[in-house]
Amino acid sequence: MNKPTRARTLTGTALALAASMALTACGGSDDASSDAEPKQTKSSKAVAVDNPLVATFDGGMYVLDGETLKPAKTIELPGFNRVNPAGDEDHVVISTDSGFRVFDAARQTFTDAEFKGAKPGHVVRHAGKTVLFTDGTGEVNVFDPAELGDGTKPQTRTYTSAEPHHGVAIELADGQLVTTLGTEEKRTGALVLDKNNKETARAENCPGVHGEAAAEDEVVGLGCEDGVLLYKDGKFTKVDAPGDYARIGNQAGSDTSPILLGDYKTDPEAELERPTRVSLIDTRTAKMKLVDLGTSYSFRSLGRGPQGEALVLGTNGVLHVIDPETGKVEKKIDAVGDWTEPLDWQQPRPTLFVRDHTAYVSEPGKRRLHAFDLDSGEKLTSVTLPKGTNELSGTVAGH
Repeated sequence: MNKPTRARTLTGTALALAASMALTACGGSDDASSDAEPKQTKSSKAVAVDNPLVATFDGGMYVLDGETLKPAKTIELPGFNRVNPAGDEDHVVISTDSGFRVFDAARQTFTDAEFKGAKPGHVVRHAGKTVLFTDGTGEVNVFDPAELGDGTKPQTRTYTSAEPHHGVAIELADGQLVTTLGTEEKRTGALVLDKNNKETARAENCPGVHGEAAAEDEVVGLGCEDGVLLYKDGKFTKVDAPGDYARIGNQAGSDTSPILLGDYKTDPEAELERPTRVSLIDTRTAKMKLVDLGTSYSFRSLGRGPQGEALVLGTNGVLHVIDPETGKVEKKIDAVGDWTEPLDWQQPRPTLFVRDHTAYVSEPGKRRLHAFDLDSGEKLTSVTLPKGTNELSGTVAGH
């Protein structure tokens, strides 16, 4: 079946989502939730949806119109739920207790595409491919999101890590697969496979490896507890951070910038460190610059703008727009009120999601969701929802 043409305005139909259980945190922790089947609330009615967003809350999910932010569907879905873009204009990936499931947000229904496995972890989009890493099995699945249109499971490249671990993988345009090394107890670095899954490079000097981001010219950065590991021109290079411990576990990259944005934590004993500095890693020079924002942020605070701007949502409620070349904060957008990052990573906190020239920012304490124009800094629209939201994502075409 050929993929139907999608108009700007889409009609919502029945939505059925599976509950999430034993998912893996970006911070390396596991979570559990109910496996009860979700259902549409009686008050929810099918309405037109434009560029859908998906926002979770305690006990369910909202499908929102990407222009008006108004809810199109309210879904009862017990437990903590995770959502990622699938890499095209129609689909998102839902992490469930049984693995990754592909959800057609345009038609508001699950497809037959499912990647089973315990503890579904990172979802990465790059060079027209989407890569899933299942932590409980160490399995990596790579597919072309353009093949999701007929509702069936796409043709998949599969690789299984030597041991299961909380990992991540990314496929480059030439078929090289960069994927992490580790066990459930210890993560050490990364290796590279050619298109036939033959190992061509390896680095084991990235303790606690976590997260990835791709910069201009397909330079891949992997976060370490003492800096960043870069893969460039067929070889690995380590960018050391000042001091013995400096965890850069969350990164954001842009195809239009050679500089990666990362967080920056320096206290290995902290129950929850609330850093005020972010890191800018220049992949051309393998040098790192630190920028002190004077406010803390969370792992859901980082993003990149359409021109490669580095974006950080601070706990002072300000969305900082940073020139990655100079490290200068060029614009401050008053996005939400002051907030404090909760100790439990599963608990709601303001979340940043960027699509094209629009920054979407949730404000769960006030049950609000806002949209801002990144070029002008102006607020486009806001909506008050019945419940405060947690995760925020939507449909996004691949890089």
